[in-house]
Amino acid sequence: MIDLKQLTTRKDEIQQNITNRFMHVDLETVLDLQEKRSLLIQEVDALRKSRNENAKKMKGKMSPEERQILIAEGKDLKVKIAQQEEILKEVEVQYLSEAKRIPNYAHPDAPIGKEDKDNLQISTWGTIPQFDFETKDHVQIGQDLDLIDFDTAARVSGAKFYYLKNQAVLLELALERYALDILRKHGFTLTITPDIAKEEVLEGIGFNPRGEESNIYSLEDTGTCLVGTAEITLGGYHAGEIIAKERLPIKLAGLSHCFRKEAGAAGQYSKGLYRVHQFSKVEMFIYALPEESDAIHQELLAIEEEIFQGLDLPYRIVDTCTGDLGAPAYRKFDMEAWMPGRGENGEWGEVTSTSNCTDYQARRLQTRYKDEDGKVQYLHLLNGTAIAISRAIVAILEINQQADGTVSIPTALQPYMGMDHISKENR
Repeated sequence: MIDLKQLTTRKDEIQQNITNRFMHVDLETVLDLQEKRSLLIQEVDALRKSRNENAKKMKGKMSPEERQILIAEGKDLKVKIAQQEEILKEVEVQYLSEAKRIPNYAHPDAPIGKEDKDNLQISTWGTIPQFDFETKDHVQIGQDLDLIDFDTAARVSGAKFYYLKNQAVLLELALERYALDILRKHGFTLTITPDIAKEEVLEGIGFNPRGEESNIYSLEDTGTCLVGTAEITLGGYHAGEIIAKERLPIKLAGLSHCFRKEAGAAGQYSKGLYRVHQFSKVEMFIYALPEESDAIHQELLAIEEEIFQGLDLPYRIVDTCTGDLGAPAYRKFDMEAWMPGRGENGEWGEVTSTSNCTDYQARRLQTRYKDEDGKVQYLHLLNGTAIAISRAIVAILEINQQADGTVSIPTALQPYMGMDHISKENR
């Protein structure tokens, strides 16, 4: 969440940011609850002070009658304090619930817009391929080369699940190792994270674990959920800690399965592996000093570009508009790879994103450090997709398809796979 002490001093800015993000937050209600909470705290403090004064008087010399009066006053104060504390507790719950809906401030350069069509293209890399034969999408390629089985997965698990088979299995493992090797070179600590996290960790990161609009699978009667990204488990790793400044920045890389309901996602742009309920991903997560987070955000983007340039996949980078940022992000860059089988003539499809969430998540998770003066401050938290395996496979199969029906393997992946192309013969 944002610094709630700023609700009054930055009210107009906060309201404009809510408007720019096309979110529905009643800021006046939050301010009213903040004032009500403040008054209740003052009342409870005053009652506690009176109780302490009553207790001191009880230690002095007095008549039995005076003692009985003080005892009665003490009992009355105890009841009033309990009543006001209960009211305060209810108001605080309501206040924090509403306050958490306020989004992070947006970077002043983030384009203002409502949907992904309003994102601003800032760079491109590579050449969009021109084919001299009729191309296939990854679904057809996967079927022809016996790489992906959607039908059996639908019978076993339901729609939007899949089996990877034969060389596609090796391709997934190769992509994971390829990305992890690059991150290790950049000083990341490699982890394989749990696939389950507590609801309070999800909420701290900014994911909604409940409700119809939630994209998260909750595990009934456990208070836990399947993670939609390793950002959740990596962000929870240092929750509640005060980290020594000399340890910063802390760079974590997490390999995990990701589970998402993807409610309402349908149509040709979501077909096949592009939007599924389960996939594997290598995620980057950094705990940083506030003054370093903008530069580190650019470093994360550069690593994403290094990974996809190494795979020789053409892409573009977009600066994500305010309405598509998500509440925790201060600024977000998306990488979109060219996918020839997307749409009628090929389209860009998102393959990575990287976000600077400043101190928004850290305040919820209570992740802090001590500055030079010994004052405890909130860290800045950043995340980025190193590689989302299923979408990378989409781009690789479609970009590298050959006229004879085979698929060439990017040079960077060949040492991991032990082959230079995918065909029925070499499976």
